[in-house]
Order: sequence, then structure tokens, then C-alpha cells
Amino acid sequence: MLIVSPNSEFREKVMERVRHTHGHADQASGGAEALAMLETTEYHALLLDHWLPDLDITELSEIVKAGFPNLQVFVVGSNPSLACPLGIDAETEFCAFCDERNTNRCGSGTQAVAAKNGNGNGNGKGSKPIEPLPGMIGESHAMQQVYRLARLVTARSTPVLVMGETGTGKELVARAIHQLGPRARQPMVTVNCAAIPEPLLEAELFGHARGAFTGAIQSRLGRIHSAHGGTLFLDEVGEVPLSIQAKLLRFLQEGEVQRLGSPDVIRVDVRVIAATNADLTKRIAEGQFREDLYYRIMVFPISLAPLRTRTDDILPLTTSFLKDLCQEAGVPVKTLSPAAAALLKEQPWPGNIRELRHKVERAFILSEDSPEILSEHITL
Repeated sequence: MLIVSPNSEFREKVMERVRHTHGHADQASGGAEALAMLETTEYHALLLDHWLPDLDITELSEIVKAGFPNLQVFVVGSNPSLACPLGIDAETEFCAFCDERNTNRCGSGTQAVAAKNGNGNGNGKGSKPIEPLPGMIGESHAMQQVYRLARLVTARSTPVLVMGETGTGKELVARAIHQLGPRARQPMVTVNCAAIPEPLLEAELFGHARGAFTGAIQSRLGRIHSAHGGTLFLDEVGEVPLSIQAKLLRFLQEGEVQRLGSPDVIRVDVRVIAATNADLTKRIAEGQFREDLYYRIMVFPISLAPLRTRTDDILPLTTSFLKDLCQEAGVPVKTLSPAAAALLKEQPWPGNIRELRHKVERAFILSEDSPEILSEHITL
């Protein structure tokens, strides 16, 4: 059983009850985390708190119903003061799965959102594949999860944190969320936090007034203000210096920015998507990243798996790269020999998709007029 609630005390109580009566149980604090766990572990039942901090319970229930049709879903309320949008009685402390005394009350409420089609495992393997995000390729299990979460959050202004190793396509996910959302007609402003020196990063983000520092000969708006109405993409957010993190946190909480050297506060409407290849929890333990800022940007996490763990995507990616290279060069599309394909699938790809793209381009050049990419053309 998977127990999903932002209330840690409630989760622990139900966990203890489930262990004594039904065996194994896991817990998640939000809907996004729960969906990720459903993709990797087979559960028989899902217990949902009727209020979650990141996802609407109705939408989440529909996704679960479509992707995991054999999973039993129970909805309960851990906080009686919050009204349930589904009209489910929120006075119960434990779900029907744990306490027979609440079976009728809890069971009748879940019929509106639960798919109880038997007692099989909810692995969702028979569900219809989700269309890839714009600019992305791959239909592996891990990528299906990314597509599902990204499409779920596009219509909202919820902060998103895209996590993954270098070269996995974090910026592509951010751009897709922007393009598919209601802010698509507005600007998407990208800031590489690792590429801008610390003395300049604050001015780049928040802007500055004339004379704020040496060389500030005129006032300038920052990147945050430039993204007004649209999306701000903070790439490598884990590299933001501590000296700037407090000001960044205030912007995320209040929607306000204050330029360097100016007393004026400007309100902005900006949707924030951040990305990192660093372990932010480790940065917090080392005193390099603020915990409150972490929770502010971690509202809706999306994790990109490294290419070595989704080898089924290697050949579709290679085929797409070859097609683009041949089209650019104005030559017939080259094919990939079986030996070359096997060689590519065997590699660990520490640089992920970016490294694969570079190797394919080199192989394309080395193949010259050959209509086929051979294993000897691939330099590893």
C-alpha cells in the first residue's frame, strides 16, 4: 500500500496500522512523488489524502485511474477543517483499508474516483503511451513518467524542479512545460546560474539602478523582470551563491524584486522552473544551500533518468540524430549497422544524450559517402 499525505503524523499512524494488518506500506508527501513511486513499485492499494500540496486530488485520481486501472484507491481526510472537493467525508482518521468500521463511509466516497477492477497489481503496463514532449524522443518507462508529470503541471504556475545528470535534457523539459502552458506567448528567460560570476549574478537576476556599482552607467532591468508574464528558467540553481539565495527566496514567496541601488519594489508575475544536476539535500547538509529555498522550488519535482538506465531510447535517439544530420547535409538518410547499434547500447554514456549526439555526429562525418554507419565509425 502507498500512503500519500502532506501530514507526516497521519502517514505514520496509517503506516503503523497497515503494517499490523496488511503487511508492507510506503509513504509519499505529495502527488508527484506518489506518481514516481507508482511507476517503479507495484502496489495493490493507494491511500490519498483529499488535500495535497502539489496536485489537485481530482486530476491525480484520473491519472491513476487511467495509468493504473487495477489499483484500488481510497480517499480520506487527515485534516477535518479542509473541505474535500469530491464531497468525501473528511472526518475519518483511518481509511477503510485499515479500519472496518469506516468501510461504508470511505468506500462510498472513493467510488467517484477509484477504479476497482479486481485485485491485480497496478503496474499500468497496458496503458496507452503518452505523447513525447516537444523536442524530446524516447518511449521508455522512465520517459513516460516525465511526459506524464510535465503535461500535468503545464497549466499551472507551480514551481517545478527538473533534476538529472548533465546532458539528460532538463532544459528541453522546461521549454516544453512553457510551450504547452498558458504562458507560451510570453517570454521564457533562461539564466545559467553556474555561468555568471557571483558579483554579476545578483544584478543579472534583479537588475540595478544607475550608479549602484562601478560601471553601472545606466539603470537596467533584471532577467526576472524581463520574464514578467512568462517563465524564468534557473538552470543549475544549485550553484546560486548563499549571498543571493535569500533575495531569490523573497522573490519566490512574494513575487517582488528590488533592483540593486534602488528602494523601489516591483511586483512581477513569473512562473519559475529550476534545474539542477547537484544533490541539493547534500548541499543543504554542507551549508551551501538554504533549506527554505529548497522547499520553495521543490514543489513539483521531475526527475530525468540517465541514458544508461533507459537503453531502449538509445536507438530512437540515434536514428533521429542521423536523420537531422543527413537532412542538414543534403544527403540520403544513413542507416545504422547491427554491430554499431549493439555497440551504442553497450556504452554507459556518462555525458548522456549530449554525449550520444556528439558521437553520432562524429560517426556521420567519418562514414563519408557510406550509406551505413558501421561500428568502426564510432569512436568511444
